[in-house]
Amino acid sequence: MLVAIFLDLLIGDPKSLPHPVELMGVVINFLQELAERIAKDNKSKLFIGGIIITFIVTFLSGISGWIIERLFLFFKIENPIISSLLFAFVLSSSLASRSLNTSIYEIINLINHKDLRYDLNNIRQKLSFIVGRDVENLDENEILRASAETASENSVDGIFAPLFWMFLGTISWKLNHFMPGPLAMAWIFKASSTIDSMLGYKEGKLKWLGFTGAKLDDLMTWIPSRIVLITLPFCCIKKQSIFKTVRLAWKDGIVDSSPNSGISEAIFAYCAEVRMGGTNYYKGKQKIKPLIAKSYPIANINSVKKILSLSLRLQFAWILIIILITKLLNL
Repeated sequence: MLVAIFLDLLIGDPKSLPHPVELMGVVINFLQELAERIAKDNKSKLFIGGIIITFIVTFLSGISGWIIERLFLFFKIENPIISSLLFAFVLSSSLASRSLNTSIYEIINLINHKDLRYDLNNIRQKLSFIVGRDVENLDENEILRASAETASENSVDGIFAPLFWMFLGTISWKLNHFMPGPLAMAWIFKASSTIDSMLGYKEGKLKWLGFTGAKLDDLMTWIPSRIVLITLPFCCIKKQSIFKTVRLAWKDGIVDSSPNSGISEAIFAYCAEVRMGGTNYYKGKQKIKPLIAKSYPIANINSVKKILSLSLRLQFAWILIIILITKLLNL
């Protein structure tokens, strides 16, 4: 597990290799088209279709991870080093630390580069790959706010939530090798997250089709987001107490329509001392998100970098905590 974390930080996701999330997306697309063709506009059938999609995708993801774990345990006996490295490489596909950092730094560098400072169309296009909001009319300030918010939210969705489920999978694996291990648990989480990102929109047919997947993702992110809320303040230097920082972040984040992402954004906002929230557009529809840490200035290049730095520090803190817990439990 720890090797997988370092592999993700060092090499990320090689673009030449197929990514598990891409395969999940193909399956979700196929099942979505099939469900919509069968259910048409019937809300009950769409809801049932959503349950079936969520079950199939999470089951296939989990069983695929479980089979790979069995292969790893089999070949580990003959060649432990190569088998462990290959398994760690596959496990690292569940983490998105390097890819998230690379994407955001690319946007920052384009904004910071004098020759390309006002090439906003190019910057907006790159931003569209990592955010769900409409980007066509965003100015430089709004691009930086979007970068800050996605860095905060995706740190939980793409790094700390998978780490949490990997850790639980590691514990269950140590107790019984036939139980789902770190890869199976991580891929189940990634499946729920991918279903939510593709179908979890509260409009049209997706309001019913994506309901189950969205709720499952909320459930699987609930504990990790709150652990981040408690642990991140230990990684930043602030004049106010850790308790006060947590309390303010909770107060601002819990009122968000998605409390998990709201809490994630809020604790990063208070630790990085940057304001978040405001008016966003999704598929042309306005959505006003509550302001978070409104006493702090709006996002700038330095505050976005600070969020990425805080995320990296917290990863190393979690690694130390995981090592400590595993030693105490003698795993």
